[in-house]
Amino acid sequence: MNKAFVKESEGDDDDLEFGLPAIPPGTKNYMTPEGYQRMKDELLRLIDVDRPEVVRIVSWAASNGDRSENGDYIYGKRRLREIDRRIRFLTKRLDLAEVVDPSVHHGRDQVFFGATVSYQNHAGEEHTVTIVGIDELDPLHGKISWISPVARALTKAHEGESVTLMTPAGIDELEILAVSYPAPQS
Repeated sequence: MNKAFVKESEGDDDDLEFGLPAIPPGTKNYMTPEGYQRMKDELLRLIDVDRPEVVRIVSWAASNGDRSENGDYIYGKRRLREIDRRIRFLTKRLDLAEVVDPSVHHGRDQVFFGATVSYQNHAGEEHTVTIVGIDELDPLHGKISWISPVARALTKAHEGESVTLMTPAGIDELEILAVSYPAPQS
């Protein structure tokens, strides 16, 4: 197919491609130091290791002649576009990052960004979640985004208090059982 008929995306939809929510307009991209370091490490690995390796493979495949049926070339070029898209995404997210160290709240019983909160819902089920940045969320491991409805309901409440959470099933009352933060690094 002629390249004149193929439109490469401008990268504005990178957030959607990686399944992460967009950063709400007018807000900062809050991240924990650990989350920031993980993203930075991934970016450096892509730039210093993965991309040069794929470029080497594509270059070798291109030197073999006919590119139209050359699987190494075709899939290498596709992988290179995926790597470049991920590099753009990580670069944008890291540029917008506002690193917040939750250990500054160590010993407090009020919920802020970075808190690990144990709560009980109206049905008596106990849950433990850690409030993290959009790029760090991992619901299967109890890490929820600070923009999630649960995190927004819990934020600024104190241990022992009850908060109201609007859910699709109706209103739920959450009782905060415990609030903890990581200890400061020395």
